[in-house]
Amino acid sequence: MITVNELALSFGSGGQRNKVLNEVGFSVKEGEVFGLVGESGSGKSTVLRCLAGLYSHWEGEMAIAGQPLGRKIDRERCRLMQMVFQDPYGSLHPRHTVDTALSEPLKIHKMDNIGERVRQMLLKVGLNESFRYRYPHQMSGGQRQRVAIARALILEPRILLLDEPTSALDVSVQAEILNLLAELRARDGLTYILVTHDLGVVVHLCDRVAVMQQGRIVDTLDSASLSNGGATHPYTRSLVDATRSYSREMAAV
Repeated sequence: MITVNELALSFGSGGQRNKVLNEVGFSVKEGEVFGLVGESGSGKSTVLRCLAGLYSHWEGEMAIAGQPLGRKIDRERCRLMQMVFQDPYGSLHPRHTVDTALSEPLKIHKMDNIGERVRQMLLKVGLNESFRYRYPHQMSGGQRQRVAIARALILEPRILLLDEPTSALDVSVQAEILNLLAELRARDGLTYILVTHDLGVVVHLCDRVAVMQQGRIVDTLDSASLSNGGATHPYTRSLVDATRSYSREMAAV
């Protein structure tokens, strides 16, 4: 479904040139949830931004269902693949209602039955029609993220790019959003690439995971191996150990 080969990206030029992605490569099967994990600055969110078309000066090759991705965002790409950002408040226009946020993509793509599509999408993400004319500040963080997911799904894409979709939410709400994403995937056969720093999220949602360090993928394994102590790469093992240590410290508080 998704193929990335030798993806590279740099910022700056000359002596100020900073290479943030270096020969990144992976593939994702249709219907799979593929995770990208690593410490802050490892390049995982940058990979998503290249796929989404937010960065256009990348090098290498990317393809969806065998069709090469260009460097410009076009209508077909938007219909095929959408992104959900980390901060739902920052990704929603503060002066646009939920109805406007969901209707606008439908109007741009000249789709019919706009009102019914919006109503059905709200129900699909667990919101009733009373949310339709609310503004972002009138909703909780979890409700805003449901709207952001609805906006990503309104054009009926086959792929969602999820950039730490629960990290800005309260712990009590995170599980609700993860369960929603799992239900949507099972119902609609969606394919996800999930960026996260939380290995617990990976185990809950992902089939496989790639571990990134300093702009490279250093390890790829299935989530069962990750949770069962099957990681062999030193950096992956250090991430697992750090997560376990953090969990023990929190449990002792």
